Amino acid sequence: MFIITGGAGLIGSNMVKALNQRGISEILVVDDLKEGIKFRNLADCDIVDYVDRLDFIKRIQAGWEFGKIDAVVHEGACSATTEWDGEFIMKNNFEYTKTLLHWCQSIEAPFIYASSASVYGMGPVFKEARQYERPLNLYAFSKFQFDQYLRRHWNALASQVAGLRYFNVYGPREQHKGSMASVAFHFHNQILKDGKVKLFEGTDGYGNGEQLRDFIHVDDTVAVKLWLLDNPGVSGIFNVGTGRAQSFNDVARAVIKHHGRGEIDYMPFPDHLKGRYQSYTQADISRLRQAGYTAEFMAVEQGVPKYLAWLEQNPA
Repeated sequence: MFIITGGAGLIGSNMVKALNQRGISEILVVDDLKEGIKFRNLADCDIVDYVDRLDFIKRIQAGWEFGKIDAVVHEGACSATTEWDGEFIMKNNFEYTKTLLHWCQSIEAPFIYASSASVYGMGPVFKEARQYERPLNLYAFSKFQFDQYLRRHWNALASQVAGLRYFNVYGPREQHKGSMASVAFHFHNQILKDGKVKLFEGTDGYGNGEQLRDFIHVDDTVAVKLWLLDNPGVSGIFNVGTGRAQSFNDVARAVIKHHGRGEIDYMPFPDHLKGRYQSYTQADISRLRQAGYTAEFMAVEQGVPKYLAWLEQNPA
């Protein structure tokens, strides 16, 4: 059986669907469905069971017998960068992940977990090494601290462990995220509403809409995880981005081209974001390549229209 925590979220539900496409339905989904709308992400998926995130960790701590575990893919976390309740964040993100790590090691099950590119703070170097890591909020700190904890236990590992530092993920099954959904999602809705895509004016030396991010389609993040499951001898902390920074203008133009209409409207850059805004991210994916991952990643020009076609077939 596969266990997917955060299995009703963006990345988790796409992982469930990908396993289904491999003919696998023995999947236990763990999540928090207080935000009930997320159930829609699993409506076309086949799973064997669902367990609340708190009940799941209690069962592990109580020695519950789950049967043979093929792998645990841990995508569950509080991802709100505006959450400043440190006690909650560290229990929910850091301590929870530690418990899963040690449990997987005790049963020798592969453990693939979500880290985050947010550990790099403002950059400008995005490489999996301590000197480039400086988290700026509690969410990022919780991810960083677990990576550090894992590094200290690296030589004692009994089974595969892989931490994935996701960059800017977009794609199907993110409608529930509201304001935290990707810019591709928001640009799509803006075009449908009034025919205009809204972007920030230039900042930090970048022109209007020319700020750069590493935008990665969720299917590519899933492909990395499937490859890891197929290669249980590979462990490590890996950046998961395309390795190619593209501008917000690139995303906007891809949305406009797909719809065949629309224009870009630049807004003044907010004062409260000045000095606190990532104007550039680009994953260094050399470590992932050195580990043996050879598949290409979709550029915005391929990934965005693929996503928008899915949105049109699956309206919120």
